[in-house]
Amino acid sequence: MNEKITTFLNSGLLDKYLLGNTSTEETVMVESYIARHPEIENTYNTMQHNLEVVAKANAVEAPKSILNNILDELDDAPVVKLKAPNKYKKWYKFSIAASIAALIFAGTSAYFYDQNQKLQSDTVVIDEEIEDLRSDIAQNNIMLDKVMRQLLKLNNPETEKYIIKGNERAKDLKTVAYINPKEKTSMIDVVSLPELPEEQCYQIWAELQGKMVNLGILDKADRQLRNIPYMEDALALSITIEPKGGNAIASIQNSVAQISLQ
Repeated sequence: MNEKITTFLNSGLLDKYLLGNTSTEETVMVESYIARHPEIENTYNTMQHNLEVVAKANAVEAPKSILNNILDELDDAPVVKLKAPNKYKKWYKFSIAASIAALIFAGTSAYFYDQNQKLQSDTVVIDEEIEDLRSDIAQNNIMLDKVMRQLLKLNNPETEKYIIKGNERAKDLKTVAYINPKEKTSMIDVVSLPELPEEQCYQIWAELQGKMVNLGILDKADRQLRNIPYMEDALALSITIEPKGGNAIASIQNSVAQISLQ
């Protein structure tokens, strides 16, 4: 790989392009590099795949539409139409008209008071909905920050990718481990796990200095990219079938997957 390509890959422009943050000039330059250099194209394709992994790992169900709730509340508010008072021509009916007007005024005042109370109640509901929306935005920002951190870890040139596939006992098992020995971080992405009886579970181990070190339980219901303990100088990763809740000692005879890290 020549110095020009190395300089480009270290510039961070490929990351910016992947996230749609490049200027027009930067976009033209990045696309030109991708088109002319297979090494850069391969790196870009790998980064795209990593972004899909992170996006899948952090995918959540979209929240209910707050805007529709607010519009529904406004649609339910009645439209008040004021009626023009009746005019009486004869002066001797003025007192009767005045009494009726007073009654109408009193009734209208009570009606508007009730409507005002309801409007205040609706305003409180809308304020609460807006506050919930702000909370959702804050949570989404936190989630976005988490996604960005995970993506940076996956795209780090020092990060090694290990695909762990099951043996004859668990042919459909597939997980991917991402290990960065420089930053001493480890992550695992559970792609697929075959069904097990309720009283059993999958457990992942690191082979270290002649012993098996527990790295945690793999749960099908928790399919997401997550951190696992980093083990310095680990020789291999293994997955075994253990009793529900995990085991303190690996059941080597129940091994269903293994991959060397050397």
